Amino acid sequence: MAGKSLTQSQIVAKLSETLQLPKKQVKSFLDTLAQLAYKEAKNGFTMPGLGKLVLVQRKARMGRNPATGEQIKIPAKKVVKFKVAKAAKDAIVGTSAKAPAKAPAKAAKKKK
Repeated sequence: MAGKSLTQSQIVAKLSETLQLPKKQVKSFLDTLAQLAYKEAKNGFTMPGLGKLVLVQRKARMGRNPATGEQIKIPAKKVVKFKVAKAAKDAIVGTSAKAPAKAPAKAAKKKK
């Protein structure tokens, strides 16, 4: 791991400095944005350039208790997933438009 992630207060401080807004106003904005995301996630909540929160229905399935090896039934349930936007992934990992590596050319046969 490269380092520790930013805390909420560090994010507020950086945004406040960058946008030249009071920290209180930035914190209020982030809290309102989070509440909106929670409320709208069931319909899909997109943060442009960052990603999308989606509600996914998982089917019931069979699983295995790792301690005993006994098969158990895992019930159907709803889960929240975050799908990272392509722009965010490319900015963090690097561009995905890299050409696939070519295999080395075969050496020419020498004539005897």
